[in-house]
Amino acid sequence: MGRIRKADETITREVDSGIAELVPDPDVPRAWTLRLNGTPQSHVDLDDPTHLEFEYVRRLGHVADLVADPGAPVRALHLGGGAFTLPRYIATTRPRSSQQVVEIDAALVSLVRGVLPLDRNWRLRIRTGDARAVLVKAPEATFDLVVTDVFAGARTPAHLTSIEFVNQAARTLRPGGVYAANIGDGGGLAFAKSQAATVRAVFRHVCVLAEPTVFRGRRFGNFVLVASHAELPVAALTRRTAGDPFPGRVEHDTSLTRFIGGMPPTTDQNATPSPPPPKGTWGLPDD
Repeated sequence: MGRIRKADETITREVDSGIAELVPDPDVPRAWTLRLNGTPQSHVDLDDPTHLEFEYVRRLGHVADLVADPGAPVRALHLGGGAFTLPRYIATTRPRSSQQVVEIDAALVSLVRGVLPLDRNWRLRIRTGDARAVLVKAPEATFDLVVTDVFAGARTPAHLTSIEFVNQAARTLRPGGVYAANIGDGGGLAFAKSQAATVRAVFRHVCVLAEPTVFRGRRFGNFVLVASHAELPVAALTRRTAGDPFPGRVEHDTSLTRFIGGMPPTTDQNATPSPPPPKGTWGLPDD
């Protein structure tokens, strides 16, 4: 049922990738924010796994809600674990779903499982290892949903941004399956545009979700890329995204073409990590 703690107690541990902090939510009992090297990674409400605090996770939740009929179990692969917020959400909203989470930091997995335990009835398997290394060994045509949400610090690693990587993700999807990725960018948006071009080079149907100010490059923020070989539920995604506490926009078809603006796809030969967010973004310290 979770560890008993004082209202103001933060749990700090050294993990494989640096310093992890589990910070109690001052407004919600038994809710926590995971910070890794100062960057907020996950928010978990142990009493209500359907509560998605972070806006980009809400958008990934919309994708998970629409990937199959309401309540129907799915097979999902999560590349990047954190505190397992989205897997908890799917396990609750889609009972009997079979999920696999890949997280490179074994010490972080141990910490999260110890303080924020998972329901033993959930069909949730956690593997430690590099996301791409595990992905290339995954069986073909297995998953209804593949989600990439991997950050080294506050940046997406370069080897998870290329056509070769996205092709591997596409290979593991069942017919009609959906690929989704969370990335961060700002300013000129060269990285976000190249990632949209990369995903569109692999999948027939692609859309991108973000807040309007993020799309315009006025501030650094999250982009959620959604793709499939089958038609996407763009209208439903648009309604749900527009109704979020911080309303977002969905770019697809010709508007996505304009957004990409001729930016070429990324390959293994020219891949780079996502740009570092400015100080003060995502709760990072200003000094």
